Amino acid sequence: MNTIITKAQRSHGHKKFYLLYTILAVALLAALHDDAYSQTQAPDSVKADSVHKDSLKQVKQKRADNISKQYDIGDLFNVIFHPSKKPDSLHKKSGITIIPNIASNPSIGSQLGIKAVAGKKLGNDPNTLLSVAATSASITTKGIIYFYVNHNIFTPGNKWNIQGSLVAAKTVTPDFGLGIGRQNIDGTEADKILANPQRKGYALHSQYYNFREKVYKEVEKNLFIGAGVSFDIRRKIQDKDTASLTPSNIYNERYGFPLDHYSANGLLFNIQYTTRDNQNRAYKGIYADAGIRVNQTWMGSTKSAVQLTTDFRKYFSLSDSNPEHVIAIWNWGSYLLNGAVPYLELPGTGRDPSFRSGRGYTVTYFKGTQYNDSEIEYRFPITRNKFISGVTFFSMQTANDKTGTSLFQIWQPGGGAGLRVLFNKATRTNLCLDYAYGKYGSKGFFLGLNEAF
Repeated sequence: MNTIITKAQRSHGHKKFYLLYTILAVALLAALHDDAYSQTQAPDSVKADSVHKDSLKQVKQKRADNISKQYDIGDLFNVIFHPSKKPDSLHKKSGITIIPNIASNPSIGSQLGIKAVAGKKLGNDPNTLLSVAATSASITTKGIIYFYVNHNIFTPGNKWNIQGSLVAAKTVTPDFGLGIGRQNIDGTEADKILANPQRKGYALHSQYYNFREKVYKEVEKNLFIGAGVSFDIRRKIQDKDTASLTPSNIYNERYGFPLDHYSANGLLFNIQYTTRDNQNRAYKGIYADAGIRVNQTWMGSTKSAVQLTTDFRKYFSLSDSNPEHVIAIWNWGSYLLNGAVPYLELPGTGRDPSFRSGRGYTVTYFKGTQYNDSEIEYRFPITRNKFISGVTFFSMQTANDKTGTSLFQIWQPGGGAGLRVLFNKATRTNLCLDYAYGKYGSKGFFLGLNEAF
């Protein structure tokens, strides 16, 4: 994000540094406890030459899956407040995590709130995938008030998959124009403002309401087809910039959208294939989803439109005994096939379902009617008890604009590294602390819960 560092921003930076320092101090305490605990363990008596290779692999996998050997925030609290108790002896590990919702990134500023994340396997079928749900209420230093509930439920045997979300928010959306940041723009003055090659920052204030629900039916093992609805409503949109020509105003006038409100309501049709072993943090497997969204005026949509969205993720575990060593790849794209979508609904940076793509840039820093983001991430444990892990990541984004730039013609890189703190070992819930860089001076801390993908 382009920034001019002021005294207030330096103070804000000190607060973020203090937050990071505090978390690292907690991590160090857990790591020291891990070393002390591990020194009391009996040596491994399983010899490679005494068992069959396949049996040894099964033993290693069983140990890797034994969460009682792992260490999370609950265990750390037990050490601090119940030092005489052995780990995991106080109570059965819960699949629910309730934490302060503390986050910070260039899009939202600093955030404070509360968040609950839950995970549970339904029924007795061991092949049933983990069902997850989350809810949060928060407020940020940029005046954003956000409440949401979402869920991803698999019924016993994975016969049905139900995904949905409900959002109510007062938002401040950063706007850097249309396209991928091509510097040499031909056309009218309005074309140049819309493409915004200098990446000048604007801010759009609004009220936002979303309801989305999709139901998938398993038709073959791991293969689902689904349908649903999505209602995206914006009210009281305000462009605080005093200039009459801003990217959002130019776009809205060209495509016939009101300047202060819109609705994008449509039908969803999807096909999904998944073999991920965990929805929060996969060690192995594939997730692939392709969908068509059809916005319809008879459903209250301001304009009709047809969009194609694709989401592909692949996870490679590099170790049987330490499956947390993972190479993860991700490609997410959205492509307008017909009609027009509102300016704030255009696909772009951070517009994936979890709002995590393109770390290093603010949400919608790059956007267009056609957009694609590719990412690769290496995940690895740092402490033996898996309490602290690390990641490195790299991404490439591309988008079209309305001045001659095509999709896949120009790419913009981003990347960085981060730490993971295990919050709930029963559901593999991690606190994520990432520092990422992009072009145009974009950089910042990105804090969140669960992996980016």
